[in-house]
Amino acid sequence: MMEFIAQNMAPIMFASLIIFLLIGYPVAFSLAANGLMFFFIGVLLSPYSGGSINLAWPLLHALPDNFYGSRVMSNDTLLAIPFFTFMGIVLERSGMAEDLLDTIGQLFGPIRGGLAYAVIFVGALLAATTGVVAASVIAMGLISLPIMLRYGYDRRLASGVIAASGTLAQIIPPSLVLIVLADQLGRSVGDMYAGALIPGLVLTVLYMSYILIMSIIRPNSMPALPLEARTLGHGVMSLLVALLVTLAVSYAAYRYLAPAHGDNADILGATAGVLFIYIVAIADKRLNFNMMSRLAQQVIIVLIPPLALIFLVLGTIFLGIATPTEGGAMGSVGALIMAAAKGRLSLDVVKQALASTTRLSSFVLFILIGARVFSLTFYGVNGHIWVEHLLTSLPGGEVGFLIGVNMLVFFLAFFLDFFELAFIIVPLLAPAADKLGIDLIWFGVLLGVNMQTSFMHPPFGFALFYLRSVAARVPYLDRLTGKQIAPVTTGQIYWGAVPFVCIQVIMIGLTIAFPQMVMHYKGTTVDPGTIDYQVPEMPGLSPLGTPPADGAAPAGGGTAPAAPDLSQPPSFGDSPPAKPATPQPDLSQPPSIN
Repeated sequence: MMEFIAQNMAPIMFASLIIFLLIGYPVAFSLAANGLMFFFIGVLLSPYSGGSINLAWPLLHALPDNFYGSRVMSNDTLLAIPFFTFMGIVLERSGMAEDLLDTIGQLFGPIRGGLAYAVIFVGALLAATTGVVAASVIAMGLISLPIMLRYGYDRRLASGVIAASGTLAQIIPPSLVLIVLADQLGRSVGDMYAGALIPGLVLTVLYMSYILIMSIIRPNSMPALPLEARTLGHGVMSLLVALLVTLAVSYAAYRYLAPAHGDNADILGATAGVLFIYIVAIADKRLNFNMMSRLAQQVIIVLIPPLALIFLVLGTIFLGIATPTEGGAMGSVGALIMAAAKGRLSLDVVKQALASTTRLSSFVLFILIGARVFSLTFYGVNGHIWVEHLLTSLPGGEVGFLIGVNMLVFFLAFFLDFFELAFIIVPLLAPAADKLGIDLIWFGVLLGVNMQTSFMHPPFGFALFYLRSVAARVPYLDRLTGKQIAPVTTGQIYWGAVPFVCIQVIMIGLTIAFPQMVMHYKGTTVDPGTIDYQVPEMPGLSPLGTPPADGAAPAGGGTAPAAPDLSQPPSFGDSPPAKPATPQPDLSQPPSIN
């Protein structure tokens, strides 16, 4: 019995961890307690393991180095997490989400399902600026859900759209989970961001496609805004003219700057065009020139600051100007400036943002410390080898491995959130993926899309809990219409999430089928076979650097040097006098010791 337990310590340890988590113990303490308990058991059972357990008491001395080394306390990559968290919370307090939802809702209002399109569009923008799911879902639940219910949207559809668009912060950079995945996979955060950008945008388009299909199949479930609700009036044509002017100014600036700035001229030109139209819109609104419609003014004034913040954070990272940590720091400063410009920056807002940032950062850090304790023991019982053999032996090779792993992560996402999955499961999967030759950035983005479902899974999806906390539980009177609005039930929230979970599963399949959506981060691959090597010819030398053959005269004229005699050793001038030969000893007589 002892031999069986000792030789199967790895699966027993993993099963014990799952039981601890299902019982409800905190993840960080479950990891640490499990690791220490099985370390003690492993040391005692080591003589019965046949060499499969490599644990001894002095190995515990490695824990302080694991805690304070480059993997936890001194990890510069994880420093980006508090910066992006602080930025997202300040932006949520600044009222940016409210302004965006109101303005974009007015823009899309005349079409059927316009509010749903606006929620998805704003969700993608908030994802690219905040990177925090909770902030996005709560903000849109507070602002958009009452408006959608007021104008007759189906409750399940409205709940699903808000929850799903909020989870876009999981996959669109600067996502916190992408930072953690890059750290656990040992890859660059910048590469992870670049690889995840296109899948995040494709997922946004799939959400909008679903709304389009539902607006055709069930038009009464998402009516257009009535005329009296469109307070900004019409003005789409004015907005299109402003867009054309922006493009013209950007092109002119590009042509002017190209000779001096080269490859950066396109970015500088686009910046000049956007700044020009932004200044024109502000001046038109303040001085009442009335060159633009009210709708065009509001869209430009509300939309450009978050877009500028996105460029400040992601643009500098993709251009190689800043690291993700530096980008997060600049984003935090930009968020403070935006909040101050709106008159909503106060000491209380900063205190709340710092408190929330400290809680989330401590949560991540404690899980990571517990994971280091668990991994020390798990590696000591050769658990990584057991997992690697288990996964690489799946039928189907690389595709079979990807399908099996994604099914496992999808199932575990019912019970664990994305931080727990990233710190517990990903370190076990990465070696097997690397051994199969799978690009780890592609693998990380694929897991990120899959972990996104952890926010939407009934019954433990956190996005559903966030929405439940702000959705009406009892009937209430609408403040504009005076009508009684029925509450949103928990079942409606859960059923509304199901179609979007299916869309996320489709996105996983698309990412596996079309890896180039992620692999573009590598840039253009150069085929070594197409490189043409040319060796310049030197005067007086043949192409290989040897003297000209057949006594040909050198290029500069004169007599060709005689070819050296390679049968003799080289001579370096006058030879030194030869040394006298050493007499050979007479070996027929015994040696003389005198």
